[in-house]
Amino acid sequence: MESFQQLRVYQLAEKISNEIWFIVKKWDDFAKDTMGKQIVRSPDSVGANIAEGHGRYSCQDNQRFVKIARGSLNETRHWLRLDGARNLLTQEQSDRLHPLLNELSPKLNAYLNSLKQKPKG
Repeated sequence: MESFQQLRVYQLAEKISNEIWFIVKKWDDFAKDTMGKQIVRSPDSVGANIAEGHGRYSCQDNQRFVKIARGSLNETRHWLRLDGARNLLTQEQSDRLHPLLNELSPKLNAYLNSLKQKPKG
């Protein structure tokens, strides 16, 4: 069984988390304290839930964590919309992040579907 770090879905989630981290690091204190904490936590939660689910004993438990990761991905989309509306993201940053989110969503679904097809043990 491969480690969670080898999963492409995890690697993409980690890439998004790091991209957002380095963007938020440059914001002023008010933006960091309000919007910044939220937008950093939600993508970090995507990767964390993939990792935690991967370490669970049952496939069903793993699936539950992947579903939570999908919710965190949607939360990330929410925060990015607000960050854009409040001019905290440049157009270039937004153009770089949105395709990554759009790539991660089907990868999470494919990963979930692959778990559903594993024989129950």
